[in-house]
Amino acid sequence: MELLQSQSSIAAGTLIIRESHRARRLTLRVHETAQVEVVVPRGLPRRLVDRFIAEHQDWIAVRVAKAQVRAQAAEAFPPAAINLLALGEQWQLQQQPGDGPFRVQARDEGLLRLTGHGSAAQCRAALCRWLSTRAREVLAPWLAELAAEQGFVHGPVQIRLQRSRWGSCSAKGGISLNLALLFQPPAVLRYVLLHELAHTRHLNHSRAFWAVVAACEPDYKRLDRQLRTDGWRNVPAWVRPQGRLLS
Repeated sequence: MELLQSQSSIAAGTLIIRESHRARRLTLRVHETAQVEVVVPRGLPRRLVDRFIAEHQDWIAVRVAKAQVRAQAAEAFPPAAINLLALGEQWQLQQQPGDGPFRVQARDEGLLRLTGHGSAAQCRAALCRWLSTRAREVLAPWLAELAAEQGFVHGPVQIRLQRSRWGSCSAKGGISLNLALLFQPPAVLRYVLLHELAHTRHLNHSRAFWAVVAACEPDYKRLDRQLRTDGWRNVPAWVRPQGRLLS
């Protein structure tokens, strides 16, 4: 996708300018590490890139400062609780010593029991496996319910932790959903499910596709903006894929 053009310092962070043949406009993104990335359409004059950066200096400074604060106040791990906003569930995590690798077991009244030992990465993997199981228990049935309600037909459902996509639909109607959707407001999650179902009719983002989405969810534009703005901010740091951008 991208060709590294230059790298410099900006607002106490690192600025990377990348050229992309797929980009249609200049865009700014901020990494969790306070790294600033500018994606540039291929062939755009450097003077226009520099002007774009200068015009967004204040925005960049604010986002970099927030990223640095977040980095300094890193979340405790393992977490004391896991709040699944989409489901209205809060699970308290109770850690107990034990032999063997980490295991996560759901108990009554919103209690998760974490047993075993190992590295932080192994602990994270165990918690993400539980999240994947919980997502499969609720997201696939909810998707099927919406499909029946709105007249869609879809294929098999996969649940994965994806770095950039909240969902995707294959040419055969198979739908993949990001387990991080569990941390989104219910209305936003519902929009994502409808968005992917609409792709079973139109595997693109044409006017016809958006007309199908609008018929199912008239408020889709606001919900899409909310997902783009707050989506990954709603997801705990230990769940986010490594290197995930915060735009």
